[in-house]
Amino acid sequence: MTKQEFVSEVARRAQLSNRDAGKAVDAFLEAITDTLKGRGEVTFTGFGKFSTANRAARTGVNPRNPSEKVHIPAATVPKFSAGSGLKSAVKSGGSSY
Repeated sequence: MTKQEFVSEVARRAQLSNRDAGKAVDAFLEAITDTLKGRGEVTFTGFGKFSTANRAARTGVNPRNPSEKVHIPAATVPKFSAGSGLKSAVKSGGSSY
């Protein structure tokens, strides 16, 4: 599903115009992004948790030249942990939301 398809689905379900749904989706994504930039967490009970994780520096392999080793620096990366409601909805193939 693309962002535009998602916006259209939100508009349909919330009975909003596509423009208003687009603004809501953009605000939602910006709020999550800003929180993660500040190393915070965003939790939706039953759905899941957005957070950040520290990934340690490591040595990798250049795929074009497998004998060449490359240093991959440490980084902070976004992380999503699915909640129990989302897991059970996906597992059963139904929708609990």
